This record gives sequence, C-alpha cells and structure tokens, in this order.
Amino acid sequence: MSKSSKMTNIINYRLRITLSDSRTLTGQMLAFDKHMNLVLADCEEFRKIKPKNKKKDEDELEQKRTLGLVILRGETIVSMSIDGPPPPTANESRARGPGLSMGPGMGRPAGRGMPAAPPPPGGPMVGLSGPVRGVGGPSPQMMQPRPGIQAPPVAYGRPPMGPPGQGVSYC
Repeated sequence: MSKSSKMTNIINYRLRITLSDSRTLTGQMLAFDKHMNLVLADCEEFRKIKPKNKKKDEDELEQKRTLGLVILRGETIVSMSIDGPPPPTANESRARGPGLSMGPGMGRPAGRGMPAAPPPPGGPMVGLSGPVRGVGGPSPQMMQPRPGIQAPPVAYGRPPMGPPGQGVSYC
C-alpha cells in the first residue's frame, strides 16, 4: 500500500501531530500533498513549558492554544498518530435518529419528461403559446401563419446526358 493511499484513508480523521520543536497539534485532516504539507481544521496546539526554577520535582506544564484552520509544512512533522475517527456526517446522524419512520406518499422526482396530457390538436406546443418576453418582439398578428400563401413549385430540368456510347446501344 503506497503512502498516498494511506494518507487518503485518514482524510477527515482527527490526528495528533508532533512537530520538530516538540509542539503537538491536534486537528481534523482536510488535505495533504506530495510534500506531506497538511491542512488541519479545528486545530489546537499543546506545548510543554518547563518551570523557571530548575527543581526536578516539578512537572512540566502543558499549555493549550486554539488555532483553528492551519496549513502545516511537511518539513516540520516528526510523527503522526490517529486521535479519533472522522465526525459523523449529517446523513449518518439522521439515519441513526430516534424512531424515524417513513411518512405517507411516494417520493418521485420532479417531472422533466413528457407532459401529463398532450397538447390539443391544432393548438400550439407547450411553452409556445404565450407572447414573446421582453420589449421589441413582433405583435401576435405578425406571428400567425397566413393562409393560402405557399412557395411556388421548383421546376427541376432533365438530368444531363452521359458520355457518348453509354446507356443506349444501336445494334
């Protein structure tokens, strides 16, 4: 399994990333590239702070800072680990909702095909019966066909004769 497919599998997961300066970032991974640059959403930074007085008994303090959306350079990443699964999407949370049942009726797509009833014979097609939209269209009388006016018939002449010696034999 290649590195890019492993990275693709953990998109939207919550990651814990350790940087070269010992800071730790946690956030939801949105994207990555070939340089291992990462985009993290809802990112938080955790830093270990050593106390000023150098007593061995005191523990390091951990300071938390909210960063939000972060673009992280891949050069600074030391380690990555999965902190949690991706958050559930809206569809998954609705599917697991309490006691959802189907309602009455049927779900059908909006009609985009044939109309419910065909247009009346001799009438205009659906969508062509109204006036022209906007200003400057022809008047409705100009758009009506005129009765009795037809194009004159086209007189086609005889086809030209072929080359001599073909078609008719004189034997």
